[in-house]
Amino acid sequence: MPAEPRKESRQTLRRRIRQQRRQVSEAQRAVSALQLAAHVCRDRLVLNSRHIALYLPSDGEIDPQPLMQYLWRLGKTLYLPILVSFSGQRLWFSSYSPGDRLVLNRYGIPEPERVHHRRIKPTALDLVLTPLVGFDDAGHRLGMGGGYYDRVFGFLNKRTRWRKPRLMGLAYELQRCQTLTSAPWDVDLDAVATERAIYHFKRQDRA
Repeated sequence: MPAEPRKESRQTLRRRIRQQRRQVSEAQRAVSALQLAAHVCRDRLVLNSRHIALYLPSDGEIDPQPLMQYLWRLGKTLYLPILVSFSGQRLWFSSYSPGDRLVLNRYGIPEPERVHHRRIKPTALDLVLTPLVGFDDAGHRLGMGGGYYDRVFGFLNKRTRWRKPRLMGLAYELQRCQTLTSAPWDVDLDAVATERAIYHFKRQDRA
């Protein structure tokens, strides 16, 4: 009887997907960003939200900046993650408006300059559009391995009814995985949007 294929470790899977993601051409990145924006801005999670956190892309992540333009036109208030060292390596979120000055954090990712920091509590956000490395059809999320989003939104795992904010991952379709193992501290997603589709996940599918 042939042996079952060995399952990739999270580290190996993360490395492979990141490499594939970085190989997407500049032309395809631009097209995918517009496709993503076109259908995400019509999704009910977005339409029903006022305070929305996003991110600025790095390491080949799908670009949400065209989507930001749509959301500003819809009157949404947008926020970007910021790293604050004295908060125990946790993410905070600061409001972001057109023209705000950005600086690079320790990972080389742009974030609002400190003078513009207008922080909001995670519980006051309506929707968080998160970056990710991989996702599966149960809403499990594979991140970069730092655990930042799991730490800041870990309180959602303790709630069964009032779950705010909602979490929607943004990714390329190539980042979709068959099955991801989930650790007890992982925070699952309510939805994932790619350049092709939006996947909503049912509550019973959550780990």
